Amino acid sequence: MVNAEIITIGDEILIGQLVDTNSAWIAKHLNSAGINVYQISSVSDNAGHILKALDEASQRADIILITGGLGPTKDDITKKTLARYFGIGKMLVHQPTLDYITDIFTKRGIAITELNRLQAEVPENATVIFNTCGTAPGMYFEQNGKIYVSMPGVPYEMEAMLPKVVELLFAKTGQSAIYHKSLMTYGIPESLLAEQIEDWEGALPIHIKLAYLPEISSGIKLRLSATGDNKDLLNQQVDEEFGKLIPRLGNAVYGYEPDSLASVIGKLLTAKKASIATAESCTGGRVSHLITLIPGSSEYFKGGIVSYSNEAKMNILEVKQTTLEQFGTVSRQTVEEMALGAKRVLNADYAIATSGIAGPGGGTFEKPIGLCWFAVASPKKVASYSQMLTSDRAGNITRAAANALNYMRLLLLED
Repeated sequence: MVNAEIITIGDEILIGQLVDTNSAWIAKHLNSAGINVYQISSVSDNAGHILKALDEASQRADIILITGGLGPTKDDITKKTLARYFGIGKMLVHQPTLDYITDIFTKRGIAITELNRLQAEVPENATVIFNTCGTAPGMYFEQNGKIYVSMPGVPYEMEAMLPKVVELLFAKTGQSAIYHKSLMTYGIPESLLAEQIEDWEGALPIHIKLAYLPEISSGIKLRLSATGDNKDLLNQQVDEEFGKLIPRLGNAVYGYEPDSLASVIGKLLTAKKASIATAESCTGGRVSHLITLIPGSSEYFKGGIVSYSNEAKMNILEVKQTTLEQFGTVSRQTVEEMALGAKRVLNADYAIATSGIAGPGGGTFEKPIGLCWFAVASPKKVASYSQMLTSDRAGNITRAAANALNYMRLLLLED
């Protein structure tokens, strides 16, 4: 198998000012091309550090991918350092890149500077990879049987360039195909899920591997990765294996990546030509946010009410004062009245309500931190559920919103 190493360059990464998302993006695409990522490194904007990282990477990997340090400022030294690494003393102007840069600045009504012109210069042994989203070109090098690719550090520029890079690498290395597909599940703990599918996992063909990928906001993703020479055949084989698994898991399965709980709810509501509303307390609008992230949600989402105070619950959602006094804000009775109130006030067919104690304070012996109540209402009924969440405040809010969406998904499947 061909091994690759990713090197990200920039002081801003090392001091925590910027999160390195480029490496994850690159690794994902390399893996899809059958290229194994052996190591990921981050180094500062220092020529000595970069040269050492390149030298060490060349001992471990067949392909070295570099991002960062290609901008017009003095701390952007990657291009000059690469020229030094390859022993290149001459830089050449890549005219198509210079024309592109000139056109960008002309359209903006800004005079092009000498620093901008210098961005079109590349070491004479470089093959230029055109940057359609910025002014810094990518560069491809080969030396001593190794491949080096330098790309911009700006994520959207790198992401736009990467498919061209992967295509080049795939042609050069002739790798076997890798096919990934992920089944999305919610509501079954990882350990229980592993027990339920242990024999299925054990019977998988040797070229198909399973990974469990839990995520607080989306449940557990079951990813199958198949390797071989024929991607269409791998696709068919993975679908057959998932076809054996899905009946076992029933409604715990809600789709394939990139499906989300909110997108699945949207499809179900659209099929029913129905609408939905939300009444949120502990989740503070998170459920509404997730619903409206889905394109086209305006067709079925009537609106959301963040009724954080008891006054808002009573005055807007028409929750009874006696209910709040007798049972409390975090209770079955209150969330059911919240859901029915949102459904009524916003004239929706379905509604979701949440109320809980997200923490870090506010808990009691009877109602500890993490206790959440959920209600989902349909034209036919209202159902409520409680759950103890054990994360910090942000984690509890995230999980509560996901739970609320899942309870609505299950209700929609019943109707």
